[in-house]
Amino acid sequence: MKQSLNLRLGQQLTMTPQLQQAIKLLQMSTLDLQQEIQQALESNIMLEVNEEDSISEEVRIADSKPENADTFTSEGSQSTLPDELPIDSSWDDIYESNVTPGTNNMDSVEFESQRSKASTLLDHLLWQLELTLFSERDHAIGMAIIDSINEDGYLISTPEDIYEGLRTQFDDLDLDEVIAVLHRIQQFDPAGVAAIDLSDCLRLQLNQLPASTPYREEALTIVTRHLKLLATHEQAKLVRKMEVTERQLDAIVALIRTLDPKPGAQIQESDSEYIIPDVYVAKHAGEWQVNLNPDIAPKLRINPFYSALIKRADNSKDNVCMKDHLQEAKWFIKNLHNRNDTLLRVARSIVQKQTDFLDHGPIAMKPMVLRDIAEELKLHESTISRVTTHKYMHTPNGIIEFKYFFSSHVSTKGGGECSSTAIRSFIKELIDNENQVRPLSDSKIADFLQAKGINVARRTIAKYREAMLISSSSQRKRIL
Repeated sequence: MKQSLNLRLGQQLTMTPQLQQAIKLLQMSTLDLQQEIQQALESNIMLEVNEEDSISEEVRIADSKPENADTFTSEGSQSTLPDELPIDSSWDDIYESNVTPGTNNMDSVEFESQRSKASTLLDHLLWQLELTLFSERDHAIGMAIIDSINEDGYLISTPEDIYEGLRTQFDDLDLDEVIAVLHRIQQFDPAGVAAIDLSDCLRLQLNQLPASTPYREEALTIVTRHLKLLATHEQAKLVRKMEVTERQLDAIVALIRTLDPKPGAQIQESDSEYIIPDVYVAKHAGEWQVNLNPDIAPKLRINPFYSALIKRADNSKDNVCMKDHLQEAKWFIKNLHNRNDTLLRVARSIVQKQTDFLDHGPIAMKPMVLRDIAEELKLHESTISRVTTHKYMHTPNGIIEFKYFFSSHVSTKGGGECSSTAIRSFIKELIDNENQVRPLSDSKIADFLQAKGINVARRTIAKYREAMLISSSSQRKRIL
């Protein structure tokens, strides 16, 4: 193989660390950004939080407070009382203090850490199991049964499967023992827990009602034998099979509707997740104004003490490290400022294009794509996509994600465009106001929109309806 030297010219795009950091900060959510800033403050000695604004505000308030000078009236008494008066006893002489020394600073108290742990259905059932007089054998069976209950309160394993799983633990175990413990657990709170299916769940809840409850026995018959007829709203067949009048059937169905098909959901709790908006939108003097949320990120600055220690002529290891920290801090502050500036520009552009939505709600949403904002701000579509991901806007209509404002369009008879979000709002409004005895079909909804000049096919209506988790017209029908 012959060796040779060749010259080649070429171009390649190299992403500098500063550009990578700028892209990373741009697509971060508020929570991720706060964690990134905290990590930068801990790792870079040159970065610090600028607290001069808050300190100057406190000084201004203190200076504006008038001095409490003692002035005496003609009778020789003071016209204004001092802030502190002498007392002949101390607080500790009367009340015992339970505060540990060194922990009396209220700023150090994290109230979120004092919240109780979210209770679950499993914990609730285990608590009742411990209070029930069970033998050691039945207690183990009860533990196996409770482990097989999902969050809605239903058994995910049949009693036979639970029995097969426990046979290795107990040699002489009988299926009747498992069923007996299951019946005992089915009496636990909430009513209907540990049910095998929906019919069994409703039956358990009805059995726990007083025997004097009107139409209790008839309701038991329906949920155990004719639940499918009830689900399909076949009123005539139910009247014939139950041998009751239509008015009596309405009363029976009303009793069944008071039952909970998912009893475990009322016990299951989850930690609340709060969304911190990135921008605030409010109307002032007839115009919509957009402002950044000042609480999402603290104001950073270069530490003047450490930056003054850098000696330009010194090339020691410590000085080089400090110079590197200084350069990283400058780039971090600059990229953070560019992120906030880009976020504010994109938010203002969205608000300017969607003023009708802010005034009238989702029904007035205009069609908009990422390219519209990118061309107006002279940015790339990928940049707009990063800015609008996991970013939220506080509006009079609620806290809304930036991505919500972007939607496809449907042509109208007048040659215009209608947003898919507005079409979903139209569909929801029509279904909310429909007659439940004769609900609107997808074809009827399409005809209504055609009358408004919006060209939407029946299949598109069905797709939007299913995306909003709305049942079909046959399932929404309410005869009973």
